[in-house]
Amino acid sequence: MAKKKTEEKTVHRPADPNVLGLRGTVVEQPITRTLDENYMPYAMSVIVSRAIPEIDGFKPSHRKLLYTMYKMGLLTGGRTKSANIVGQTMRLNPHGDQAIYETMVRLAKGNESLLHPFVDSKGNFGKVYSRDMAYAASRYTEAKLAPICAELFRDLDCDAVDFVDNYDNTTKEPTLLPTTYPNVLVSANQGIAVGMASQICGFNLAEVCDTTIALLKNPDHDIASTLLAPDFPTGGQLVCDPAELAEIYRTGRGGVKVRARWRYDKKENLIEIFEIPYSTSIEVILDKVAELVKAGKVKEISDMRDESDLSGLKLTIDLKRGVDPEKLMQKLYKLTPLQDTFSCNFNILIAGMPRVLGVKALLEEWIAWRTECVRRRVYFILSRKKEKLHLLLGLKRILLDIDKAIAIIRETEEEAEVIPNLMIGFGIDEKQAEYVAEIKLRNINKEYILKRVQETETLQGEIEDLEDTLQKPARIRKIMVEELTQVRKKYAQPRKTEIIYSHEVEEYREEEQVEDYPVTVFLSREGYFKKITPQSLRMSGEQKYKEGDGPGQQAEATNAAEVMFFTDRCQVYKTRLSEFGDSKASVLGDYLPAKLGMDEGESVVYMVLPGDYSGHLLFFFENGKAARVEMKAYATVSNRRKLTGAYSDKSRLVAILPLAEDRELTLLSTEPRALIFHTSLLLPKATRSTQGVAVMTLKPKYQLQRVCTPEESGIVNLPRYRARSIPGTGALLRPEDRGEEQLTLL
Repeated sequence: MAKKKTEEKTVHRPADPNVLGLRGTVVEQPITRTLDENYMPYAMSVIVSRAIPEIDGFKPSHRKLLYTMYKMGLLTGGRTKSANIVGQTMRLNPHGDQAIYETMVRLAKGNESLLHPFVDSKGNFGKVYSRDMAYAASRYTEAKLAPICAELFRDLDCDAVDFVDNYDNTTKEPTLLPTTYPNVLVSANQGIAVGMASQICGFNLAEVCDTTIALLKNPDHDIASTLLAPDFPTGGQLVCDPAELAEIYRTGRGGVKVRARWRYDKKENLIEIFEIPYSTSIEVILDKVAELVKAGKVKEISDMRDESDLSGLKLTIDLKRGVDPEKLMQKLYKLTPLQDTFSCNFNILIAGMPRVLGVKALLEEWIAWRTECVRRRVYFILSRKKEKLHLLLGLKRILLDIDKAIAIIRETEEEAEVIPNLMIGFGIDEKQAEYVAEIKLRNINKEYILKRVQETETLQGEIEDLEDTLQKPARIRKIMVEELTQVRKKYAQPRKTEIIYSHEVEEYREEEQVEDYPVTVFLSREGYFKKITPQSLRMSGEQKYKEGDGPGQQAEATNAAEVMFFTDRCQVYKTRLSEFGDSKASVLGDYLPAKLGMDEGESVVYMVLPGDYSGHLLFFFENGKAARVEMKAYATVSNRRKLTGAYSDKSRLVAILPLAEDRELTLLSTEPRALIFHTSLLLPKATRSTQGVAVMTLKPKYQLQRVCTPEESGIVNLPRYRARSIPGTGALLRPEDRGEEQLTLL
């Protein structure tokens, strides 16, 4: 039988008698209860009521501010002091004046944070692209609503959205603003909640309207054909990758690269940057460039300064003589925030629940919400017209016998009995009687009667049309299409962010311009490396080695060539020969484990000069297996110096051979047996760490010992050891084929 769960008791500690005044009590409770009662309400409040935008594209702070300005008559009236607006907004927003004013600053035209600002500002509102250009205090600036705000409040008085009490129950405020266009995709928005965040980039209004109209007409519309790419108020160039963009449209997550725009003044030998990515600022760029110049990574710049003024942003870079501006900008794009990534996270509150939606799914949600808004508006207008028709029908009855109505009113002794008597006399309800009783005497004429009768007929036609609209979703969609078309016609602007495609962009590769000349490289068995020029080599004597060390590999190359060093830990270290200083035969050279920062106890086993990464590498193991790996498997786009999993670790490595073209190789085992095979029998493998395939079948206790060419093997009777297929056992070496013992290629 299960034990009955005992309820945990709250322990109250006795108060300290030495404490004067109000004595606090320490309440001990489980952490889970604390989280439920204290933390979770706070977290949900931040998510639902502060940080995450809703389907109308606004956070509560934005909505409260704009609605206050609307009620102040600032949509059609003149500007007023920002301090006045902030004070009025505090009736809806229980936050400080500074927080409210900061919200207004971001919505203002002067700040340039939005493609279509909602606040028509006058005065200094700072700039989104500069952290040091502070905005003026609210007492010095003025503001009103921008014309586009008419699209936010058009249906507000038609019961299109719900209203709720404000924080102190003194007034009402809308839960959402009935925007006639998908503002959630037009206005950039970001917020950090508890355990989640939202990062929404803006899109061009014309493209958003065209896409929404296309979706209303065809739900299967490909949005990428009309919604080209995000658009940012700071301009710049968007490096469009169709695959990444498709991922954002599908999942609502991803990133887009934006780079600065610039022009070159040949006469002054300077670069002017006039547009920068939305996600960075002037100060961040200047600091990063100064850091690179100080570190010696950017030597082409003599000076860089901020020349931004009221006319707009401008960063000026003075160039040194002979500098190619195109190559310098490619370098700065790579190393500085002049090219930055805007990370997208389309986290939206839908019916009070945070959801990460793709662009198409977000537009579908907006269409569904807007459809309900239009339906509610139509129903509201229908109800008002029905009420008016009802009143006019009552008036029509009375106007048919106006003398009777006058007689009833005249014969009624008490004013309170006028309405009941009219109701009894003409068979009308109280509302109709009230309406009739309020008619002025001057309106009791033939012209007035004819106009009211005609208005009744018009109302009946309008009511029938509205009822038909409510019953047919196609007509609701048609209304939405007409509204979107009008918004596009009135407020659409050309794109500010230029679209360039990633395949058209030349990426900068961080390579120092090094002098290229022929060299000969030497690798000893113990891992000492030397690079010697032909002139020095001709004048040198015998190569010097450490005691117990000796020659390993030797190759001819150029100073700018890449080199790969394979180690006994199945790793490969990549570098360039230019990173090694020119040496002489009389010195030991560079000790590679120290030079390349290898792991403790790790040593070099083979050196490869990959060239243009064509051809293959052959790996031979003690168990008789061999792996053929394409050289390009070791090519990397980034400047990675170390690659793990360079080859298989299932058996000890015997030899590594570069293979430019297929040829015959000889395998020698410890038995001793020999096998000669053609490398064309080995098929290339895609992965570096492949175990390979069996080439020489070995008996227990025997291993593959040596790999060489048939000429180096000393074998006289070559046909005896040739194999037409693999794997093969090979043939026992005859005394005449053993020759002198040869060193392995390792």
